[in-house]
Amino acid sequence: MARPNKRTTLREVAEATGLSTAAVSYALRGKHVSKETEERVRKAAADLGYEADPIARALASGRTSTVGVLAGDLQDLWQQQLMAAIGRELLAGDRYALILDAGGDPARELALAKQLRDQRVDGLLVSPVDPSAEGWAKIAEAVPVVSIGDALSRARTAGEVLFDNRAGIDAVLDYLRGLGHRRVTVLTPTGRSTPDRPADVYVREAADRLGIEAEVLPCAQELNEATAVARRVLTNAPDGRPRTANAGLAPPTAVFCFSDSIAYGVYAAAAEASLTVGRDLSVVGFDDHPVSRVLTPPLTTVDWGLTDIAKEAARLAVAAIEGRRVRRKRILCAPRLSERGSAVAVRR
Repeated sequence: MARPNKRTTLREVAEATGLSTAAVSYALRGKHVSKETEERVRKAAADLGYEADPIARALASGRTSTVGVLAGDLQDLWQQQLMAAIGRELLAGDRYALILDAGGDPARELALAKQLRDQRVDGLLVSPVDPSAEGWAKIAEAVPVVSIGDALSRARTAGEVLFDNRAGIDAVLDYLRGLGHRRVTVLTPTGRSTPDRPADVYVREAADRLGIEAEVLPCAQELNEATAVARRVLTNAPDGRPRTANAGLAPPTAVFCFSDSIAYGVYAAAAEASLTVGRDLSVVGFDDHPVSRVLTPPLTTVDWGLTDIAKEAARLAVAAIEGRRVRRKRILCAPRLSERGSAVAVRR
């Protein structure tokens, strides 16, 4: 009787089939042997209870079948959905996602990226908190990196799946301007330490061009924290002074949120202030999470095509891991504004 903890070895499968260990290894991988030999080896391996040793396989191939997936902030419900979709895409190709959360902290993000590199993941997909950080260059030299959302400006990546934030911001602000809004607060998950993120820069440029007064404020993705920021926006200025016309701090007629998760906080704060979204206040999101469709009223937001983003990111990562050339390493995702009931014309 075999000992319970004894692992069947490749040599034992070779002895049972009368083949060399090299031939058995090829057969189990479906390479360089006939179909008949492959089937005979697989049956013998199954009968003996053989399982490939992942550590030995990684040492032999130089690959772990693991891909690091680094989320910018998993408090954002849309990012949760995206990470799950990427994990499924990778699993379909027998690769496993190791998903870590930067929690919106650029220093933590780089530390986690280095840890994934040191754990010898085959590739790294990242939704960067700080896309301009210098540390990305060395990480991208050591492991194939695919960036999602924003480009890593200082690194040579294996691929990029980027959001056309300029087009998305133009679409939202132009839409709000057409509804008569001239005072818009923009809530962004960007931290005060990374104020030069592309979307934040674009919103100021677009607001100036359209003649809109836009106040850009940092806001966490977590519901209670987003609600607290939105509460201050709707009732007080950031410094605590009441928002009154006399003080020159009239409240915004619209709030543009750089994630739907933040928009949910605005809905909560509006309800506390006895304001009705879609009547007293217009709210627009930026990623079309499924929950946004069942709000009252449903949230007007921007759809980036999450399913395609996950497929393209996984495709670029796998191609880089396997050393395959791809025709396009830079995918630009176009925005689609989904008009619903949360944004309406300013009442005169």
